Amino acid sequence: MIESLLIANRGEIARRIIRTARRLGIRTIAVHSDVDSGMAFVREADEALPIGPAPARDSYLRQDRILEAARKSGAQAIHPGYGFLSENAKFAEAVIAAGLVWVGAPPAAIRAMGLKNAAKQRMIAAGVPVTPGYLGEDQSPERLQSEADAIGYPVLIKAVAGGGGKGMRRVERTEDFAAALASCRREATSSFGDDRVLIEKYILSPRHIEVQVFGDTKGNVVHLFERDCSLQRRHQKVIEEAPAPGMDAATREAICQAAVKAARAVEYVGAGTIEFIADASEGLRADRIWFMEMNTRLQVEHPVTEAITGQDLVEWQLRIASGEPLPLQQDQLEIHGWAMEARLYAENPATGFLPSIGRLDHLRLPETLRIDSGVEQGDEITAYYDPMLAKLISHGASRQEAARKLGEAAGQVEVWPVRSNAGFLGRTLRHPDFLAGAVDTGFIDRHAEDLVPPSEPAEAVLQAAATALLPKQSQDVWTALTGFRLNAEIDRQVAVDVGKRLYLVQVNGAQTTVRMENGVLFHDGEAWEFGAPRAGHAGHGGGSSDGTIIAPMPGIIIAVSVAQGDLVKRGQPLIVIEAMKMEQVLHAPFDGKVAELRASQGNQVVEGSLLVRIEGDG
Repeated sequence: MIESLLIANRGEIARRIIRTARRLGIRTIAVHSDVDSGMAFVREADEALPIGPAPARDSYLRQDRILEAARKSGAQAIHPGYGFLSENAKFAEAVIAAGLVWVGAPPAAIRAMGLKNAAKQRMIAAGVPVTPGYLGEDQSPERLQSEADAIGYPVLIKAVAGGGGKGMRRVERTEDFAAALASCRREATSSFGDDRVLIEKYILSPRHIEVQVFGDTKGNVVHLFERDCSLQRRHQKVIEEAPAPGMDAATREAICQAAVKAARAVEYVGAGTIEFIADASEGLRADRIWFMEMNTRLQVEHPVTEAITGQDLVEWQLRIASGEPLPLQQDQLEIHGWAMEARLYAENPATGFLPSIGRLDHLRLPETLRIDSGVEQGDEITAYYDPMLAKLISHGASRQEAARKLGEAAGQVEVWPVRSNAGFLGRTLRHPDFLAGAVDTGFIDRHAEDLVPPSEPAEAVLQAAATALLPKQSQDVWTALTGFRLNAEIDRQVAVDVGKRLYLVQVNGAQTTVRMENGVLFHDGEAWEFGAPRAGHAGHGGGSSDGTIIAPMPGIIIAVSVAQGDLVKRGQPLIVIEAMKMEQVLHAPFDGKVAELRASQGNQVVEGSLLVRIEGDG
């Protein structure tokens, strides 16, 4: 068994690997950027070494600094986690060349499956069904447009080196293809350094189903059943579960054996995931499930597989990297119950899920189920890395039980002043269609009105705020004479400021499940700041109705398509800002003229800074 392990990653996955390594008696070494020096994973490792400034390109993507840290610490092996360098064949080769153990897929397998077009061609040769599309070398906009037109809309443009939902665009009409292609290529270049794309037919009732596979150095390959990752937003997974709802035994056998065949085709070793797209318009059927891609690493959602199989997948990785055979053979693996995972993000669903950054002054996570978290109260959420706060993982005897447990846990999450998607997760898990298993990748868009946070606080929140602000003596029926009537309820009205908006609340004395701490109310995963009305109370406002366009999040200006003095039309793209690997396009609110322009490509901006001001033409 490996004796010392350097973890070339951060946050939640670093802590997850440390947990298993400690149980196995393996010494752990963390590496960290300057901004991460106080994070929990740094404290929990046996040793920690700095590797550079906050931007990932200057730290977590610096292969030379990570290898130097391994040399200094005497590490025997390197585990890349997921993201960053986990699927970088050159890094894997450098690790092996340095005489270290690479806890990951063989470099040849990473290369074979790393480019989506080449991977699909290999799968076709291996007899694995693939999605219809264009995988050609001709990358001219004209050829790509022609192929998309021939395939028929809607189509999906995907970066060949993509992953994690980045470098993907759905196109509904031929007129929109050129702009979508340009945006996709820009994002692909920024995220992966490769602007090549492929075109796929977009499945109208798609289910995203993936199979966990493992191979060892003895030539053995097994699967650990499937996961359903259909609940997505902008191609980013939100809730995952195992097994897949509606999957019968025959279809499960077909998809899992196809995954094993795919892994064998590249002589796979270690943990990997074979991803499939299913046309679920008539339910899950073996003849309507196609290979999409392979992730040659551990997945974020691996805990649901651990829950239903009772296996520690990180332990499997470490044992296989140490030269041991697979811990179990196929006939020894079984499904037990149902598991679900929800990704808790620092983002604000009320503003289109824009990332939310800042200090976690208050963080309270439920204690009723498994939590894999990279942060603790007092930590800083920055614009440099993925905004995931934690993963909430439930396990139950049935799908209904797993969903109930996870929904209740989401409602117990408390985060402030950073915003989170906890309330959104709870509403999703309680939605009748989700509970009925009627999920596909369009679920969130289809039910957006039901899932996004309400613009007004719940009555329970207003009651809690008003009750807290009532003078203590007024809570006694004999001294609260305002509105007093014999043998009738007390009539008390209180003016409160909740979420920077004024409310006049009729206090009814009802018990609520709202929790209060330091001037903040927590209820069903949402958080509301409250207090007595202030002089000059501003209420809600802002927006771009006055023509002022401000930065909705901190980030970098990656495109400016207008100049000062230009005439613009309502809805015309003005500026593209990028933060946390996500693009946000800012549009003109009405017809007018660019009266002021303070944005230029490459500039770093803070949230709320003025970027452009439009004057109306009337």
